[in-house]
Amino acid sequence: MAEESKGSKMSRRKFVKNSGYVAGGLIGGGLIGSVFGASFGGSGTKQPAAPTVKEEENFNQALMYFTRHADFNTLGAVTERIFPEDDNGPGALALGVPYFIDHQLAGAYGNNDKEYMQGPFRKGTPFQGYQSALKRHEIFMQGIRALEQESQNDYKESFIDLEGEQQDKILQKFENDEVKLKGVASSEFFKMLRASTLAGAYADPLYGGNDKMRGWKMKEYPGSQMSYTDKIEDESFIEMEPKALNDHL
Repeated sequence: MAEESKGSKMSRRKFVKNSGYVAGGLIGGGLIGSVFGASFGGSGTKQPAAPTVKEEENFNQALMYFTRHADFNTLGAVTERIFPEDDNGPGALALGVPYFIDHQLAGAYGNNDKEYMQGPFRKGTPFQGYQSALKRHEIFMQGIRALEQESQNDYKESFIDLEGEQQDKILQKFENDEVKLKGVASSEFFKMLRASTLAGAYADPLYGGNDKMRGWKMKEYPGSQMSYTDKIEDESFIEMEPKALNDHL
């Protein structure tokens, strides 16, 4: 405190956020310093501390579909197992993939907007595409809760508390159609889950995933550039900072 009172600026505080919910309001020494910073009766006065500057919030990382944290936490654990953190970079959780999937389930993708959803519904061939009376958000919810139930049945523990190899065995049961779901094959749910996880890792950050474009940076993908006319004839590999859609606003 003595060094700070001699003109050095207050260091910025870094708050670790473990959920998608953000507490608003004035936090930290900015308000307290302005009220109690003056030195009464002393030879010198202490200047009020500058308000604490918070890191930029990612307002895309807020829930739109899930209402139970247990379901959302299971989804997070599953996506991290499909797209784990390694030496190449962050995994699904750090990239915000669960939020991407949450937003997709709340929108046109999850509700099968503008898709033909009338019967008859029969088991189709692998080349016939979507063959279920259930909407995608219904399939995801049923599948996520079935993952948790299989975990309890096989290991007497929640999916999020299992070891990685145990989680893999549960997921393999879904991939191999060894789990019975209503109105859809468990392998179909697994394919949707895997595809959505990869999409969330590499989609534009506007949609809730690929936080800070780190998915793109791992692949040296340039993102949404306005033009390549000044680079397209260059024969060497060009490194450039990726651009997201919001960067053009």
